[in-house]
Amino acid sequence: MRIGIPTEVKDSEARVAITPPGVKALVDNGHQVFVQAGAGLLSGIKDDEYLAVGAEMLPDAQSTWSSAEMVLKVKEPVASEYGFLRPDLTLFTFLHLAAEKELTQALLDAGTTSIAYETVQVGRQLPLLAPMSEVAGRLAPQMGASTLQKNNGGLGVLLGGVPGTRSAKVVVLGGGVSGTSAIEISLGMGAQVTVLDTSLPRLRELDAHYGGRLNTIFSNSLEVEKAVTDADLVIGAVLIPGAKAPKLVTNEMVKNMREGSVLVDIAIDQGGCFEDSRPTTHHEPTFRVHGSVFYCVTNMPGAVPHTSTFALTNATMPYVVKLANLGWKEAIKSDESLRLGLNTHSGEVYNLGVAEAHGLSLADSGNL
Repeated sequence: MRIGIPTEVKDSEARVAITPPGVKALVDNGHQVFVQAGAGLLSGIKDDEYLAVGAEMLPDAQSTWSSAEMVLKVKEPVASEYGFLRPDLTLFTFLHLAAEKELTQALLDAGTTSIAYETVQVGRQLPLLAPMSEVAGRLAPQMGASTLQKNNGGLGVLLGGVPGTRSAKVVVLGGGVSGTSAIEISLGMGAQVTVLDTSLPRLRELDAHYGGRLNTIFSNSLEVEKAVTDADLVIGAVLIPGAKAPKLVTNEMVKNMREGSVLVDIAIDQGGCFEDSRPTTHHEPTFRVHGSVFYCVTNMPGAVPHTSTFALTNATMPYVVKLANLGWKEAIKSDESLRLGLNTHSGEVYNLGVAEAHGLSLADSGNL
């Protein structure tokens, strides 16, 4: 199979979809790998490192996309890339289509077969989303702490405080992969941390793990309101696989928060879990609502591309090799987790969350 790796063009996106060991694995399996020149530079990977393991370097995006039967990316295509989509192409990347109506329509119009990292599912686990959720979760308290600084528009509170002062109150909405990572770092930075989740078993696990250092609260609208309005930093980390994130924090709640409090929305890729959330970039990461500061960068892991690239490809490569060896259709027949990853094919939607988000009919992958 011919596999293309274009340079990411989303604002401030510095990751790349494959590492040299990944290229070698594909070449060893008899496949051709085309990497756009410079695609790995911002992740600390030189073109020579790809060449040394058998990749072919191509000069631009047009040649990289057109040479490939399957394109691997990190982030969803942006408008400037829609023209590269075509019916005989398989696209394997993060898509988050429930929050991207325009992209969904572009994929349907082009007839492209798209498989989304974030909907590949093993049991209740999301193995390709997990490493980026871990990165985003660990970054969230770091970004929140920086935004809380007065010079960045925040309250002027040090997350861990110092002896004789109070530490910051951090509220984490969601005890999944990203939420757990956010909890770990927030506690490590010395904050007072509260987590809300709708799963009592998960709250028990977190309580046992942290030995009472973490406040655990069963999530409902009243408890969310109480926790949020008393918080210095709120981290939104809720996820419904493939679907839009629920809006847990209302504008009215934000209105009642302290001046300079900070809200970090890890769920922004799926539309965000705060009512006032809107996508931002690493160049302009924040905006104000009432007196609070929102941080809603859609590609948070792109801030640490070296770590993120290797973490992501460690997870994706077994699936990439399977798709390349078998072709997408045989691969999804042989692997239920990949079948769940299928989002679009031949102008139809195959993911329930995407179909419901945009009022589209759902096709049955069992008929393929």
